[in-house]
Amino acid sequence: MAYSEKIEALLRKAKAQPGDRLKVENPKGVFEGVLLPRPETGGSHDCIILKLDSGYNVGLSCAKAKLKKLEGSAALEQFASWVPHLAVNKKISLVATGGTISTRVDYKTGGVYMLLEPEQILAKVPELANVASISSIKSPFRKASEDMGFQDWQVLAKEVAKELNGDAEGVIVTHGTDTLHYTSAALSFMLKGLNKPVAVVGAQRSPDRGSFDGAQNLLCAAHYCLSDAAEVATVMHGTSNDDYCLANIGTKVRKMHTSIRDAFRPVNCQSLARIWPDGKKEFLWKDYNKRSDGKVVADVKFEQKTALVKPYPGASPEIIDFYVDKKYRGLIIEGTGLGHVPTCSEVSWIPSIARAIEKGVSVAVAPQCLYGKVHPHVYANLRALSSLGAIYCGDMLPETAYVKLGWALGHTNKPEKIRQMMLKNYAHEFNNRIQQEDFLV
Repeated sequence: MAYSEKIEALLRKAKAQPGDRLKVENPKGVFEGVLLPRPETGGSHDCIILKLDSGYNVGLSCAKAKLKKLEGSAALEQFASWVPHLAVNKKISLVATGGTISTRVDYKTGGVYMLLEPEQILAKVPELANVASISSIKSPFRKASEDMGFQDWQVLAKEVAKELNGDAEGVIVTHGTDTLHYTSAALSFMLKGLNKPVAVVGAQRSPDRGSFDGAQNLLCAAHYCLSDAAEVATVMHGTSNDDYCLANIGTKVRKMHTSIRDAFRPVNCQSLARIWPDGKKEFLWKDYNKRSDGKVVADVKFEQKTALVKPYPGASPEIIDFYVDKKYRGLIIEGTGLGHVPTCSEVSWIPSIARAIEKGVSVAVAPQCLYGKVHPHVYANLRALSSLGAIYCGDMLPETAYVKLGWALGHTNKPEKIRQMMLKNYAHEFNNRIQQEDFLV
C-alpha cells in the first residue's frame, strides 16, 4: 500500500524513491535518513518513514514539511554476506536455528522475519575474523524458539556432538531467546561426556536496530569457545550496556525480562564467567568442567508425554486428571513456596496426584518461586505430598526439571531409577550451597 496522494506528490517533487537518502524538515525538527516504503498494514498514510543513521526507524508527519533528496542511497532487501576468513588458526563451528538474532525487516509489511542466512548473521560481526575461523556452518532447521520441541533438541544435540568430535575448538548455537534456556538445559543433559565449550546465543534486538545485541553476544561466545571450559552455557549481555557478556550455566539460567538486553540471569548460583568483547575472561566458578580429548555422545532419548504444571489459588485437580487420562508419563509441578499444592481445600490436588502416581506417572516438584529450594518435610502439607512418592527437586529450575524428567523417562520406566536420575547432579542443575549473593533479582 502506497503513501497518501499528498505524500506521493511531495516525494515526486523531491524526486525521491524508497532507498534514497532524504532530508525532512517539519515543525518537530530536521531529520535525515533512508526513505522506506510504507508498510502494507498499520500506520498512518500521512507520515513518511525514514531509517535514521542510528539504525532506528521513525515516522514523520508531513504537515508543513519540506523534503529534500540527498546524495546517496541504500539497496533495500539486500544483506551483506560473510566471507570465510582463515587468517586465525583457531576453528569454531556455528549451528544456526533461528530467532531474533537471524531476523530482517520486511519493508513491505513492516514486520520482522527470520530469513537471514547464517552467513548474513556473521557479516554483522566482522571482528570475529580476528578471533577465530568459522570452519563449519550448519543450519538443520530455521524456526522461532516458541515453535521448538524436543525433536529439535535431539537434532541439535546430534549436530553439536558431531562438530565437537571434529577439529572445532567449540560450538556456537544461535537460537531465539524465548525458550533458549530450555534448549541450553536439553543440550546439557544430552551431550554426554562434553569435551569442549558450547555457547547458546541469541539476541533481544533485531539486526536492523542500533541496539542490536547479537553482534557482541556472538563475539563473546567465540571467546568463550576458545576457553578451557567444557560446559554448555548461554552467552548474552551482562548489562544493558555494551560492556561485557555473561556465560551462564545451561541448567541454571532463565530469561527474566521480555525485552531488555541483559534478560538472562543465573538463578541460585553465580554466573560461570564474564566475557569482554576484547577477549578478556573472568571465570567466577572454580569447579567448572575443563576441556578434554574425550568423545561426546549425543544421548537424545526423550519422553514426549512429559508436562509442566503450575498450581494457583483455586486451581482444579482436574488439571492433573487430564494428563493422567491422556497417558502422560511424567509431570513437573511448580510448587508454591517450599513446594506446596492445594492440599486441604475443596480443590485438593492430593487425591489426583495419588491416582497419577498409582498409575505409574512420575511426579516431581520444582520451585515456583525460582529462587531457593523446595523441601518435602517442613510443613505437614509438604509431607502429605512427599509421602505419595513425589520427587522434590531442590533448587532445580522448573524448566530444567521438565527437560530432565523427559530425558530421564526416555531411558527408563522404573520409578526408583527415575527418582535416582532426577536427584543426581548431571550438569550443575543442583546447587547444594546456595549463598545470599546467589539471589540476584
